[in-house]
Amino acid sequence: MSNQALHLLTFVLYAVLAILFWRAQAAGNAEQQNRGALGHAVVVPLALHGWLLYDTLFIWGALNLGLVYALSLILWLTVLVYWMARYFYPLSSLQTLVLPLAALSTVLPAIFPEAHILAQPASALFDTHVLVAMLAYSLFTIAALHAGLMSLVEKQLHHAKLPKVLQNLPPLLTMESLLFRVIGVGFVLLTVTVVSGILFSENIFGHAWQFNHKVLFGMISWVVFGVLLLGHHYYGWRGHTAVRWTLSGFGFLVLAYLGSRFVLEVLLHR
Repeated sequence: MSNQALHLLTFVLYAVLAILFWRAQAAGNAEQQNRGALGHAVVVPLALHGWLLYDTLFIWGALNLGLVYALSLILWLTVLVYWMARYFYPLSSLQTLVLPLAALSTVLPAIFPEAHILAQPASALFDTHVLVAMLAYSLFTIAALHAGLMSLVEKQLHHAKLPKVLQNLPPLLTMESLLFRVIGVGFVLLTVTVVSGILFSENIFGHAWQFNHKVLFGMISWVVFGVLLLGHHYYGWRGHTAVRWTLSGFGFLVLAYLGSRFVLEVLLHR
């Protein structure tokens, strides 16, 4: 089967599951479905997506992290985290949101196949650095989706009746607790990424550490999430404050890599 056919098949499977999850969410049995047959079925497009990433991320022994490939990797890791954590947390609502995004991410590399081959030679240290960074991106993607959903639910509570797809979500306190758990783990991984990039720049990238816009936005994001965790621990920050800081930190994190790649690849064609 050709790569184009695999991209299409993976997109269709993700899209079908997204529709089924949406219908289950509206019917009120999404959690049971997520921990049952429907949740098990996610492994099929997840495995196909992983194979496509492996086939497109490594070209001629070098790492390809073009904009659409990085976005596809982040969303694949996001779905993987949801799939692995579904037995411990009520994540069907977020699975419902992320599956359509994952479906879109599988066809983008087929539509925009231009690669961005990193000049750094392949090494275990470099691969580990990139993997940790991408996992941190994925966890903060989850946190941003979670925060956005919390904000939407809180606004809808002022109305007489919630939409069906929002009626079966876990309580806001439960969602908030999960939000800070995800941010905490993501912050640790982001710290490892920032520190390793500074201390081992020559080993990882082949040159001395350089302060540029990517580093600037990454550090701002790290500070934002660090302040949020400290504020939550010592001052009980929650609700609107937690949502605003989470989305702000995620916005800076997106600018750190995806934003710069968008400018270079889409606007400047470099």
